Amino acid sequence: MLQRLRHAEIMRRVRLSGATSVRDLASQLGVSPSTIRRDLEVLDRDGTLRRVRGGALADADTDRPFAEVSAADEQDKEAVAARAARLVGDGDVILLDIGTTTVRLARRLRGRRVTVVTSSLAVLDALRADTEVELLLLGGMVRRTYHSLVGVLTETALSQVVADRVFLGASGVRPDGQLVDTTLAEVPLKRAMIAAAGQVVLLVDRHKFPGTGALRVCGPEDIDVIVTNEGADETTLRNCAAAGAEVLLT
Repeated sequence: MLQRLRHAEIMRRVRLSGATSVRDLASQLGVSPSTIRRDLEVLDRDGTLRRVRGGALADADTDRPFAEVSAADEQDKEAVAARAARLVGDGDVILLDIGTTTVRLARRLRGRRVTVVTSSLAVLDALRADTEVELLLLGGMVRRTYHSLVGVLTETALSQVVADRVFLGASGVRPDGQLVDTTLAEVPLKRAMIAAAGQVVLLVDRHKFPGTGALRVCGPEDIDVIVTNEGADETTLRNCAAAGAEVLLT
């Protein structure tokens, strides 16, 4: 891969996840860690990302808008959402996490007699006009960049919820099956959603295997079902399956 193309791909991945490691970038781009380190030094000098020990962070002013993230890998996300919709039964109470794939799932639930509980303002927008769906919006502080509600009010509201299943998003899945994220405010909410649901369904497209993220959400043993695409990293999927997760490929 040409250097300029590699730099563009590094920036795409850092902006999408918020943070990434040298090891993960080397694996994903098929180059040596030393090559990635040199790339990150160049990009850091240019001011396009922030080099940190072991990896890189996106600068606050380079965060990608929700609409831009949503437009990335659209076909893969749509396929995941379509398969996930088949897991929802009439009368179910479901938790929908934030994220661009869960919004796609929400659109596929229009006209269904289900109860949707969410902290996602994007899910609210997708379902607010549907009279069949019972919609419960968790309170909290608005995180404008990602159309979500966060904070102690959101966590407190989640403590009152009992759901049949949660459809969870994430920045990525580590090769050992650890679910990781990059946003400090979202991690406790994801954990609270896991605790509130009878079944945990992870919705992640193939590009997040293996994925990046500095913050651990949970281990593979906490995930019941993974919905992703053909082409997701096989080693990561095997480790998740060995921990008890059912893997559904689209």
